[in-house]
Amino acid sequence: MLSLKLQTLQSNAKFLQEDDEDSLRHKVHNDLFIKSAWIMFAIVHMSDVVRIPPNRLTHTLNDAAIQILKEKYESMISPEVGYVIMITDADPSSVGKLVAGDGATYHKVTFKALAFYPKLQEIIEGEVVEITDFGAFVRIGPTDALLHLSQITDDYLKSDVKQGVIVANQTARSLKIGSKIRARITAVSLGKGAGMGKIGITCRQPFLGAVEWVAEEIKKAKGGGEQQQSAAGKERKGADKK
Repeated sequence: MLSLKLQTLQSNAKFLQEDDEDSLRHKVHNDLFIKSAWIMFAIVHMSDVVRIPPNRLTHTLNDAAIQILKEKYESMISPEVGYVIMITDADPSSVGKLVAGDGATYHKVTFKALAFYPKLQEIIEGEVVEITDFGAFVRIGPTDALLHLSQITDDYLKSDVKQGVIVANQTARSLKIGSKIRARITAVSLGKGAGMGKIGITCRQPFLGAVEWVAEEIKKAKGGGEQQQSAAGKERKGADKK
C-alpha cells in the first residue's frame, strides 16, 4: 500500500509552483524569458510484506528485502505513483512470521522508491528516438511519449521512416532521430503492469518544438520587442520636441 508522503525531487529540472505562474507568464511575454522544462520525479514512501526464502537469508535482512522489492517493483507502472524507476531504501521489520509448510519468513517492510509521474499540461524536454509514419516517439524520463504528426506544427509534414526524419513542406523544418525537443503533455494513460503506459505530447504551441525552432522564435520575439521599444522611444522624443 502507498503512504501519502511524497518528497519532490528537482533533478535536472526546475519545478514551477502555482504561485509563480503569473510571474513566469509575465517573463515569457515581456522579458522573453523561457523557463527550463521540468519533469516530475518523486521519492514515494510505500509499504508491503515480503517473503524471504531460505536461500536469500545468506544476505542481511535489509539486502534480501531490497533485492526482492527490486524484482517486484522496478519497471512497474502504477496509476497511483506512475513509473517506478528504482528502489532506493528499505526498512524491514526484524521480526518475521512463519507459515506452516513454508520455510520462508514474512516481514513487513517500509521502503522508498524513485518514481516518475507525468502530469497533464506539464512542459517536458526529450529526445526523438523513433520516426514512424504517424509521428515520432520522444524519450522523456524513463519512457517514450508519442508526438503525432498532427501535433508537431501547422505546416504540412512528410515522414520518411527509412531516413528517420520528418520534414515540413513550407518551412523545411525537420525532426530526426536525436533531435532535442520541448513539448507539452496532453494525454496520460497509466495501466497496471509494465509496458502499458501511454503519453501523448504536442508542440503546436508558442515556444515549443525542436530546441532550434524555439531559439528562432525567441530571436524573432526579441527583435519585435526591440523594434517596438525603439518606435516608442522615437514617439516620445517627437512629443517632447512639440
